[in-house]
Amino acid sequence: MKHAETVTFGGSEFDRAAEIRGDAEALSEARDNPATRTILLWRGKPLVTAENRDALARLDMTHPVLSMAKSAPIYLGKDRLGHVFAHDISSWKPAELDASAMGSFLDQTEQRHPLTGDAYVFAELRAIMTLLDERDAELASTAKAILGWHRSHRYCAICGHESHIAMAGWQRDCPSCGGHHFPRTDPVVIMLITRGNNVLMGRSPGWPEGMYSLLAGFVEPGETLEAAVRREVMEEAGIRVGPVDYLASQPWAFPSSLMFGCRGTALTEDIILDPVELDDALWVTREEMMQAFSGTHPILKPARKGAIAHFILRNWLADRLD
Repeated sequence: MKHAETVTFGGSEFDRAAEIRGDAEALSEARDNPATRTILLWRGKPLVTAENRDALARLDMTHPVLSMAKSAPIYLGKDRLGHVFAHDISSWKPAELDASAMGSFLDQTEQRHPLTGDAYVFAELRAIMTLLDERDAELASTAKAILGWHRSHRYCAICGHESHIAMAGWQRDCPSCGGHHFPRTDPVVIMLITRGNNVLMGRSPGWPEGMYSLLAGFVEPGETLEAAVRREVMEEAGIRVGPVDYLASQPWAFPSSLMFGCRGTALTEDIILDPVELDDALWVTREEMMQAFSGTHPILKPARKGAIAHFILRNWLADRLD
């Protein structure tokens, strides 16, 4: 697919400079370089400009708010402006916090830290991902994913001992058994299944009313992407799928997936719904999908901008999948 890397969170060509992750001297020089900046996250939310929520805050490495970080920063890499790190201050507790809202499908709450002032806010990445440019979107998603992995993988999976951050944040080492652990990424297939002029859409339990998307599911061990597409569609909707092609991928840090966008041709039409997996599934014509994208369909809501489902559907409507 010619436009594959224009998907949100992809295509910025950021240099991750992996060659210096294990070089203590080079990392020290990077941290001390006056041009070096860090981005800041709190409970997975990046710090962004308050005016338009369209740019990451890039803080000096001596900024006082960084003293609240409980662990060493993650080295993300470098670009033309200099080296970039990521700090996490999730231990900070705002004076006013709506904990219930933070657990919602799309957290609309924002938090201001007194040390960063009114110019910046912590905002949910899902809500601002389409406002950020390619570079900031990649940095934010990378930092969110790697910091999330550290929070959920503190202990060695081999012996249970607490592990330590290594390789500038891209590895955890166990001092007890010597085990090495690496960031987890879960492969997920998300598929445009068509039959003639129709596309198969489904909705998961708990989604907002009118929200439908392409079917998706995790790839199982020992399974190809093509086999995963056919299995997931059969399990969820009872539709047999024939030829399958790869379209594009998207890193999806919610919390740690890599979405593999595929297209497949349905061999059958009758939907047999798995009510555990889906609330509903239906065939949608190209004309109806155009209505949904324009916001004029009586039932279907527009696909969520920034998600690879929106990207694939938009390119399908424009005949740009090849």
